[in-house]
Order: sequence, then C-alpha cells, then structure tokens
Amino acid sequence: MRRGPITVTWAPGDPAEPPRVAYAIGKRVGGATVRNRVRRRLRTIVRDLEPALSPGAWLIGAAPEVAKLSYGDLKAAVALAIRALEGNG
Repeated sequence: MRRGPITVTWAPGDPAEPPRVAYAIGKRVGGATVRNRVRRRLRTIVRDLEPALSPGAWLIGAAPEVAKLSYGDLKAAVALAIRALEGNG
C-alpha cells in the first residue's frame, strides 16, 4: 500500500509472535547518512505505532522525498499507509 512517499507491505504471521519490521531505503533517498537518519526515524515511528501492527512481517519502503519530510509528516504518512493496508483508512 502506497501513501505519499511511504510504501507498506504486510504478510500475515503467527499471532503468538510480535510483528517483524524491515525497512527498504534505497540509494535514491540520499547518501548513507541520510538513509540512516530516515531509517532511525522510521524505527522510532514504528515503535510508537507497534500496538496497531498485526502479527506478521512488515516491509516499509521510503521514496526519495521522504528525506525532506518533517517528523510529524513522516509519522502521519506511515500511520496512514498502515491503516489503509489493514482496511481501516
């Protein structure tokens, strides 16, 4: 599910296990410093949103424009993509 510069993919998993999250941040986003900053921001956002995540494997991808977003805008885009994927948005 793509919402703005964020793409979220989900594969169902064992309900007894916590959700697993991976991040896909390509070189088009920027240099290593920029990609690492984006990854740290996404990890913090996902930690805040984790109670809303269904069990399974999650992949969160970032388009190049994500590096220019404020933290609040990035968090809103991630939350919107997750809600849309789960059918609540």
